[in-house]
Order: sequence, then structure tokens, then C-alpha cells
Amino acid sequence: MILKLTQDLSRGFKPWKEMFFENKARLESLGGRMIFAGSEADDDNKMMVIMEFDSPEALQAFGADEELKAKRAAAGALLETTVVTPMSNESFFGDK
Repeated sequence: MILKLTQDLSRGFKPWKEMFFENKARLESLGGRMIFAGSEADDDNKMMVIMEFDSPEALQAFGADEELKAKRAAAGALLETTVVTPMSNESFFGDK
């Protein structure tokens, strides 16, 4: 399942990016993968992420991981601003 996530940041994109790479293995162990992450050209505190999860249960495990939530918040993620949008089953990658 593929998701679009938007979120506001309080410290800009760089600290969040560093946090992601420090915790990439944990995300993958929960059944998730980052496809894309970036901030807006005119606002480094507005971020969009495209992620893929193996299953709804993998997404739930990611969302319930309190330690990972705390790390994201420490990196500047304003968790209360998060909007998660599931993408349709017709979604595809450019090479598939």
C-alpha cells in the first residue's frame, strides 16, 4: 500500500532527513519503505513524503512505534499536522 503524507516541520527539512537515515533500518523492519521525501522549494518547513507499506498491519506498527514518534518529533516533525492519504490500487511506479 502506498501513502502520501504531508507534515509541517519546526526545524526545517535537514534534521528530519538526518533522523530518517538514522532510523531507516527500523522503518524497513516494520515493513515500510520511503519512496520520496522533500520539502517545498519556498518553505523548508512543509514536507511531503511518499511511502510504501507491506500491509495495513505494517502501517499500524509504524504508527504505534512510540520511540520512532519521539525521534521524529525531536527532529522537528509537528506530528499533530500530519495528514496521511492512501493512494489508489491503480498507483504505479514509473518503471512498472
